[in-house]
Amino acid sequence: MSEKIRVAVVYGGRSSEHSVSCISAGAIMKHLDPAKYTVVPIGITKDGQWTPGTMEGLEIVDGVLPEVTMGDELALSLNPETKGRFHNVTQHSHFAEVDVIIPVLHGPYGEDGTVQGLFELSDIPYVGAGVLASSAGMDKEFTKKLLTAEGLPVAPEVILKGRTELSADEKAQLGLPVFVKPARGGSSIGVSKVSDWAEFSRAVEVAFESDNKVLVEPEIVGAEVEIGVLEYADGTVIASVPAQLNGIEEAEEGFYDFDAKYIDEGVSAQIPAPLDTDLIQTLRETAVSAFRALGCEGLSRVDFFVTKDAFYINEINTFPGFTPISMYPQVLAATGVDYAALLDALIEGAMARV
Repeated sequence: MSEKIRVAVVYGGRSSEHSVSCISAGAIMKHLDPAKYTVVPIGITKDGQWTPGTMEGLEIVDGVLPEVTMGDELALSLNPETKGRFHNVTQHSHFAEVDVIIPVLHGPYGEDGTVQGLFELSDIPYVGAGVLASSAGMDKEFTKKLLTAEGLPVAPEVILKGRTELSADEKAQLGLPVFVKPARGGSSIGVSKVSDWAEFSRAVEVAFESDNKVLVEPEIVGAEVEIGVLEYADGTVIASVPAQLNGIEEAEEGFYDFDAKYIDEGVSAQIPAPLDTDLIQTLRETAVSAFRALGCEGLSRVDFFVTKDAFYINEINTFPGFTPISMYPQVLAATGVDYAALLDALIEGAMARV
């Protein structure tokens, strides 16, 4: 191994969260200590081609989202004897060799276990959850099943697959408003809030554009709270102080949608959340329990709805956003783990798991 750790930062991908991945990767590469790491950017285009990446131009500029542009085609060696080697297919030459991979990929074909399986075949260390936890965390239906099996609180839902309408009983069970979302989506892409059943068919249509399985959940009136979970190389797992999102009701769509997360500035976070001390402790313990229930590794962000007399886990992100305004690095920083130290811990943990 070379003196510096060679880190491939893989970003982009075939997901609808392609641009979010680019922004996260840009922020990560800027925070990797050049005295410790040699960074090798690897981009994946929207149609799934691997190509040399860049460390520049991965920000939103005047509302324009970044994306990966195709250059030479790259391929990762799947031979464990040559693990970590990237070949330039176009030039028929060696491109780079790395010691560890950070898959900064959000959504399908990146955060769902597919690329993790590729890395397992190659036998290359990588940051984040393995195949099973990534897949289960991506699919909200199975996330809820695993959490429920561990006795953790989740909101009720109805799954639509092979159908587009709810029964009268299901409508009565859910009430209005409801949220309609792709079961395996992220960054609130394809999510709609429905306050009138006349709007439901269109919301389902939008969600089905992103997935062939749709989740319908009742609105839970309460605070939206997010907690980061970090696992160190020695197996210690910590939960961050919580963040409470403010201004969501003023967002254009009435919820924390894509624009509110990445473009508009109307939604802010209060860190730590203004909650009772005992409740905060319970939420932090529950976040760690959720992390373990899915068999996560390295990191995750656990999102909650907190009402006057209860709380529910909304979802788990096994590779949360790392953009400059993303909650995960912010809540870890507020807990005493700054961005650079966070990346150090994730890389050390990935390499220790080999």
